[in-house]
Amino acid sequence: MTLGNAKTSVQAYVSEPAGTPKGGLVVVHEVWGLVGHTRDVADRFAAEGYLAVAPDLLSGAGGTADLTGELQEAAFDPEQRSNAQPRLRKHMAPIRSPEYGKHAVAALHVCFDHLEGVPGLAGRVAATGFCLGGTYTFSLAVAEPRLRAAVPFYGHAEFKDAELRAINCPVLAFYGEQDTALMEELPGLKTQMRKAGVDFEAVVYPGAGHAFFNNTNKYTYNADAAADSWTRTLAFLERSLEA
Repeated sequence: MTLGNAKTSVQAYVSEPAGTPKGGLVVVHEVWGLVGHTRDVADRFAAEGYLAVAPDLLSGAGGTADLTGELQEAAFDPEQRSNAQPRLRKHMAPIRSPEYGKHAVAALHVCFDHLEGVPGLAGRVAATGFCLGGTYTFSLAVAEPRLRAAVPFYGHAEFKDAELRAINCPVLAFYGEQDTALMEELPGLKTQMRKAGVDFEAVVYPGAGHAFFNNTNKYTYNADAAADSWTRTLAFLERSLEA
């Protein structure tokens, strides 16, 4: 469905629970776009009682499900990785621009406002995301003081201390121990979050790497880490979105 207005609109996949929603949840996709895996994750949250909205933040930047599905396979396959690098850089280039960042955060605001406007959900909206979506989950937490909870999976959080002080909700973040770049950033982020007074918990899974939650990626999926992070996420949302 299309959400927003003439100024900012976004295509989104909406998954509704069977009964009265426990809360609203913005589900932000990986760098590959709004592919089947992300829609499945939104459906899983809906099955747990949440009204889930998963925006498409990538198609406007030149990504498509068919291309990114093929590219994901090549990017993680050791035998194809080197040949895939030029295509991967081309795929990533548009989403590294400041203009794209502004568009993405505006689109997330549209999704957030949509959920806030659903009867019974005002003040009970959270966000979660994976990879690129984890990064933008942090961004939404910085930009939206009404957000009740944030659950970023292996996302970057490159913010100044003053920006982090704007976070007004608890943050539960997940990482794989073998995700080298994020592991190098995490100690500094913990220090920043502590100084900013943010309720921040980071869970690191030994033996897991980037994209450990994605069960469609045979090169990265870690069943134990995925199952534990799912259980923790549901418990965190239950606590954070209590009416």
